[in-house]
Amino acid sequence: MSRRRRVQGREIDGILLLDKPTGLSSNQALQTVKRLYRARKAGHTGSLDPLATGMLPICFGQATKISSFLLASDKRYRAVGRLGEATDTGDAEGEVIRRCAAADIDEFRLEKALARFRGEIEQTPPMYSALKHNGERLYEIARRGESVERPARRVVIHALTLKSFHDNHFELDVHCSKGTYIRSLVEDIAKSLDSCAHVTALRRTAVAPFEKDAAMATLEQLEATVEKGLEALDALLLPVDSGLAHWPETSVPQALADRLLRGQPVSLETPPVDGLVRVYAPGRRFLGIGSATAGRLAPKRLFTRG
Repeated sequence: MSRRRRVQGREIDGILLLDKPTGLSSNQALQTVKRLYRARKAGHTGSLDPLATGMLPICFGQATKISSFLLASDKRYRAVGRLGEATDTGDAEGEVIRRCAAADIDEFRLEKALARFRGEIEQTPPMYSALKHNGERLYEIARRGESVERPARRVVIHALTLKSFHDNHFELDVHCSKGTYIRSLVEDIAKSLDSCAHVTALRRTAVAPFEKDAAMATLEQLEATVEKGLEALDALLLPVDSGLAHWPETSVPQALADRLLRGQPVSLETPPVDGLVRVYAPGRRFLGIGSATAGRLAPKRLFTRG
């Protein structure tokens, strides 16, 4: 008679805004945080390169139900690019594969080039990325020294600001849509100037709806806090609905909340705007996500706890 494997870990719900350090993959950072929290279930919301630092929302428990929406949200980055050298990875972790002229590029030319990359643009994903080709990660193919065709994807650069430029290094503030590769953006900007470049530093400063001034916790802070007990760690978590704070919301009486929790759509006297909404029961208890259409509210992704 087989025994069912016992699942270890605490049932906790919430979102931690981790300030990911350089040198760790997003999954390595996730596993460290999950261990510190002794959490049963956790996931991150969008990979950062090992070189990159900054905001990595970690979703615990019920919050994993909204992780896909955070993955799809806009992001902000601070990036430093170096003109005159291209690497095989597009960043400072790779090997230099080409050197290009850059002496004649000044701040005026660079500012003028940036204008071409604001708004909706086409971008080819880098070979060193986690996208798949025939079931295999592109970076695995790249590590064998091979390359495959990658279809260009449409992304949106909402804002692109030059913060500094000196000694062939330029710093950018980028507000972009999901799926934007900053390494590719820096390379394409340099290419438009008949040069080449790679990223030397990258920091994610915001993941919508969390703003760039939102408080983040470092791994060092978490390790120090765990000495005070799990309650102190839990106090650092944001509520699950904070990850959807930019969405419209609606509240329903308890009778309708019960019907929604049974998977039944309900009619509303004061319907919210059509589309996905946050749904609350009396006492501002967050039920989850509903889909509103023509005065009707259907359950989309609801919670079983809390």
